[in-house]
Amino acid sequence: MTPSIASKSKPWWRISPQTLSLIKRYKVLYILILLPIAELIIFNYIPMYGITVAFKNFKASKGIMGSDWVGLKWFHYILSDPYFWQTFRNTFLIGFYSLLWGFPAPILLALLLNEISQLRFKRVVQTVTYLPYFISMVAVSGMILGILSPTSGAVNQIIASFGGEPIYFMTESNWFRTVYVVSDIWKGVGWGTILYLAAIAGVDQELYEAATIDGANRFQKIYYITLNAIKPTVSILLILSVPGIIGANTEKILLLYNKAIYDVADVMSTYLYRMGLVNGQFEMGTAVGLFNSIIAFTLIALSNRASKFFDNTASLW
Repeated sequence: MTPSIASKSKPWWRISPQTLSLIKRYKVLYILILLPIAELIIFNYIPMYGITVAFKNFKASKGIMGSDWVGLKWFHYILSDPYFWQTFRNTFLIGFYSLLWGFPAPILLALLLNEISQLRFKRVVQTVTYLPYFISMVAVSGMILGILSPTSGAVNQIIASFGGEPIYFMTESNWFRTVYVVSDIWKGVGWGTILYLAAIAGVDQELYEAATIDGANRFQKIYYITLNAIKPTVSILLILSVPGIIGANTEKILLLYNKAIYDVADVMSTYLYRMGLVNGQFEMGTAVGLFNSIIAFTLIALSNRASKFFDNTASLW
């Protein structure tokens, strides 16, 4: 038998001696990675079978397999529902404003912290900005409601001290998105700063020394050296952040919103929660969730394509 024929007849599942040697050498690492892989399969891939509910007239007594297929009926229903498009608009606007104002915030903070020469003051600022990230969303929401209370809230007391009238922040539609975005920035800016400071730490210091010799000022160093050095990191994080445009924080909105501000605060995730869990319309809830996932995947694919177009080194694939 010729070598070519022997290689073709070799079973696909047979492991080569070289591969077995590598597995034996790094067996501890392979054992450690088994648990994350199992978690990924059990909690991320197996539940994807439930997507079929969106295409069926689901009956709990019959189960998913026994329920009748209805095709795209539920998608036609939700896409023809004006209220669904209102929640989609609310989701997009909240996500867009969060990305517009929230994404640059940690970059600016990282650049400012990098310019601080006093190490003790720098550590204090870092600690103060990191702490909110570790506070639970329930506690954060309670703090927001307390600070913005029209009777005892600190903000309204300051307004009253200047002769102004109390503002009912959490019952006025004009204020909800502002409160949501500002509190989001306050909670997450410190954590995002860690990533950018790590990227800045890898910048060659000789570049700054050469720029100083050439007469560059501090702003020129930031623009031409620091920002260029962290550009790949910024691009990757931006690509990962774009799907968040339609992924508003469900827990936070459920804790903050009320019927008075449904017109701006009700988003796709809360709409899905009411349809799927509260009202028991699992087919519609699954259809909304699948629609949301398709839009998110499309956004991340388009943003990755755009990033690759402008800079081929800054993309996910």
